[in-house]
Amino acid sequence: MTRHSESFADSAHVTRKRFGQHFLRDAGIISRIVQAVDPKPGQRIIEIGPGDGAITLPMLRKAGRLTVIELDRDLVPRIAALCAGTGDVEIINADVLNVDFSALAAEGKLRIVGNLPYNISSPILFHCIDHLDAISDMHFMLQKEVVERMAAAPGSKVYGRLSVMLQLACRVEPLLPVPPEAFRPPPKVDSAVVRLLPLPRGERPIAHQAEIARLVRAAFGQRRKTLSNSLDGLAGVADMEAVGIDPRSRAEQLAPAAFVRLAVHLAGR
Repeated sequence: MTRHSESFADSAHVTRKRFGQHFLRDAGIISRIVQAVDPKPGQRIIEIGPGDGAITLPMLRKAGRLTVIELDRDLVPRIAALCAGTGDVEIINADVLNVDFSALAAEGKLRIVGNLPYNISSPILFHCIDHLDAISDMHFMLQKEVVERMAAAPGSKVYGRLSVMLQLACRVEPLLPVPPEAFRPPPKVDSAVVRLLPLPRGERPIAHQAEIARLVRAAFGQRRKTLSNSLDGLAGVADMEAVGIDPRSRAEQLAPAAFVRLAVHLAGR
């Protein structure tokens, strides 16, 4: 979740497994991430899990102002010391899942950046979706397999609930791979950086979000079953056929728009 900064190279923070900490230390990767984000003065930038500041400091130099959310209280004074004299930094010592992004956006839409801990990356992504009207874009480093799931097309073995719900909310753009050796300590998996651009409000099925979520969760909860079985109790064969869905198909064969059509049909039934 956190990253290694040159300023603390001689007094490195001891990483904590329970926080999913892996400190980014590759200067080339850091530069490419900051370049992709392209922070500018006046933007409301939020960094999730700044750790000991590998990305925090270069972003702060470009933007002049930053809000960081860090769960590990031992890292808070390190972040403050690192950023002193460089710019204006607000440090929120909290679990990001308890942070109200909509409230933080009172001064303007948020640009969110973060190296998300692998163990809770999906809950964080869904938390961001819940506050999408407050967000202009997101740049996240995640486990490579998670990024592949986020961008997967129907029919792919990794296409699933995360794929559908994110693609109905955002444009998903994988940006660059990050090898394990770019971190301290190296994780056991490859990572990748992804950009998420919220779709315009009019292109998101906001009115039927709850029903879509129920259908997608049920369909992929039993993904080996046909939809007539996995959606039993939520949608009947006639409902599916009415919106052009083959009840004998499986969840991974349905495009995100198909779940929307079914949800809209059920709402008007």
